Amino acid sequence: MNQKYWFKDKVFYQIWPRSFKDGNGDGMGDLIGVYEKLDYIQSLGCDGIWFSPLYPSPGVDCGYDISDYMDIAGEFGGMEAFKKVLDGAHERGMKVIMDLVVNHTSTEHEWFQKSRQKIEPYTDYYIWRPAKANGKLPNNWDSLFEGKAWQWDEVRQEYYMHLFAIEQADLNMDNPLVREEVKQILRFWLELGVDGFREDVITFISKKEGLPDDHIMPASKGFFYFNHGPHLHEYLEEFKKDVFSHYDCMTLAEAPMVKPKTALKYIDEKNDPVLDMMIQFASQEADCMFTDFNHMKFSLRKLKKAYSAWQNGLEGRGWNMLYIENHDHPRMVSRYGSEKFRTESAKMLAVSYMFLKGTPFVYQGQEIGMSNWYPSDPAMYEDVQTRWQYENVGTKKSPKKRLERLWHGSRDSARTPLQWDDSENAGFTTGTPWFYVNENYREVNVADQEKDSDSVLNFYREVICLRKELPCVKKGIYKEYGKYSSALYTYSRKTAGQKILVVCSFSEKEENWKVPKEFDLSTAKLILCNYKDTRSLTLKPYDARVYLWE
Repeated sequence: MNQKYWFKDKVFYQIWPRSFKDGNGDGMGDLIGVYEKLDYIQSLGCDGIWFSPLYPSPGVDCGYDISDYMDIAGEFGGMEAFKKVLDGAHERGMKVIMDLVVNHTSTEHEWFQKSRQKIEPYTDYYIWRPAKANGKLPNNWDSLFEGKAWQWDEVRQEYYMHLFAIEQADLNMDNPLVREEVKQILRFWLELGVDGFREDVITFISKKEGLPDDHIMPASKGFFYFNHGPHLHEYLEEFKKDVFSHYDCMTLAEAPMVKPKTALKYIDEKNDPVLDMMIQFASQEADCMFTDFNHMKFSLRKLKKAYSAWQNGLEGRGWNMLYIENHDHPRMVSRYGSEKFRTESAKMLAVSYMFLKGTPFVYQGQEIGMSNWYPSDPAMYEDVQTRWQYENVGTKKSPKKRLERLWHGSRDSARTPLQWDDSENAGFTTGTPWFYVNENYREVNVADQEKDSDSVLNFYREVICLRKELPCVKKGIYKEYGKYSSALYTYSRKTAGQKILVVCSFSEKEENWKVPKEFDLSTAKLILCNYKDTRSLTLKPYDARVYLWE
């Protein structure tokens, strides 16, 4: 395991490859386009890149259904294009991490095709079970994407498990041969020069022995039987010992429904951690958009509770991964901010998480304040989860209500092409884009914001620069103030010689702010704000301020 912890000084930029930049005019984002924009990414202050999957894939789940782990898809430019981007990033002092997706593969993967035919040694590479009496499913577990977690295979005459899409078959990680395959994949990319991995739903790879029925969970049956399963730590330790410990790399684990206490079992730096960081979902559970129709309102209190729990829970022991937007969630301006106050709320949201302790990630388009997409027809959605939700959740509601729910909750809003300028197709492609471009690209785009010193884009540059300059941001103790406020988020970061006070308003109205007693603003320097007039303690809509004492 990397002992230098270089990732603690980095700010990462997440690229959703198919929607970032098309470099060859075929309508699909590619690595040619990424190479052209490396200087742009660096100009933000980002010195790391996380690539969502680039591997060959049928595309059922936008690349998370992988058919070949040791190649780059031709649609993205192939292996030579990837090597060019990797070299270009390293020449600029930037790190590159890949998506590791080993809970499941595409059903088109060679392993699955041989497994369904019982060709050795692949027979037990996946989780197969015969039908129960009267043709019943092997157990009552649910898929997180569509229906139940089992699909009948006519060739093998058995069911296979799929916790996600039907075409994403779960690997049997209890089979040591499968774990050896994973190690080969890891070594392949690390030898090529990749700097680490974001490990997709890695906490799902060990299922409870016997795969029992779940009589506890009313929904998402089976979740606590396949999340943090009995051999998870053992397998992660094996990957570390046999592979990661031999390379200077980082590991970032996606960990749904994890709490700080559980996370420390994996990332506690005082106890030989098997992972470097975990992506917690708590800060994205401040609303319940895909749970039902009655709880779709954002709760700042929930968001603050999550942030504070992780800041305090990992203090002195583990390192936080910080994010407020990624490919699996709607756009933050539409979700936590306001499209009416798009610029102000986008800036405020950047401040709200960028001064916390941890390694920040910026998702493409976040830096210009891209917002949600509002299609007129549910058939326009691409995402397999979104389509299933429309057809199967809240079916007694009107089609209009169900479509509006997708407007607020679908992750496809984060997957529209990046808006580079106000030309046709937002400058993303000279061809026909693979997916719909958000209609607001003429008002919201990189080119216009480059020319505006007061833009969201240039504000991000300022924020990232500041967080790198201030020792208290990396090392300081976190403290929250006014935790019961439903409009304001106020926190401090302190070291012996420096402290900052951050205040963010999540309100469309003016809000009165009471300065915490231990701070004297008359001796402070206001180092960052998103409004020009900041003398009053009455905060304007989506106001954000950072005060410094040295």
